[in-house]
Amino acid sequence: MDKQNLTLPISIVIAAIVIAGTIYYTKKDSAQPSNPEEPSSQEQEIKGPAEINSGDHVLGNPEAPLTLILYTDFECPFCIKFHETIKQLVDEYGKAGKVRVVFRHFPLDQLHKKSRMEAEASECAASLGGNEIFWEYADRLFEIAPGNDELDLAELPKIAEYVGINQDQFMECLESKKFSDKVQAYYEDAIASGAQGTPFFVIINQKGEKFPVSSYLPYQELRIGIEQLLNAEN
Repeated sequence: MDKQNLTLPISIVIAAIVIAGTIYYTKKDSAQPSNPEEPSSQEQEIKGPAEINSGDHVLGNPEAPLTLILYTDFECPFCIKFHETIKQLVDEYGKAGKVRVVFRHFPLDQLHKKSRMEAEASECAASLGGNEIFWEYADRLFEIAPGNDELDLAELPKIAEYVGINQDQFMECLESKKFSDKVQAYYEDAIASGAQGTPFFVIINQKGEKFPVSSYLPYQELRIGIEQLLNAEN
């Protein structure tokens, strides 16, 4: 089965979602590349995603035949919905060793003023509690976040306490801006990977072929593409 056929089920789903108008697109702002003549995603060379490393947040078997790298924004309403889809994916395919998920930040600063701080907060949680605590923090943040900058940032240390992190150590980390460069590096990696909005993800098979998807997908629709790619691996 060739690559074009593999992407067909996902492409059909994406077309339907684009028509429905459910994709968030980024706008130019100071955090994005400064070149005013930056080409569109159709014209620019896709250089990402960056190689997975020890600083990434990963769920699943490192030897899984498929890797899904997710670029997301804690204040994006569609990202909040899609996080539930990702949890379903992990339950069905991650625990079976078929798919691993990598979480990367893509804060849409012009749309969501609080998202970057929330991303840094999750990185502080990871530094103080490890990978498992990072995912617990992200799960809880998505669980309580209304979206579109409506979350009270005073909730961030409360979430830290909820997942078992010392609030004083957490606030010291957050106020230091220790992870601002890491969040920005993820942002730039998203742009280099072709992202124009959130949620955005790239599925990579064992051959290194990349299948980017820029939309929110309900679980059963994402599952169609996953099954197609897994069957091609056999």
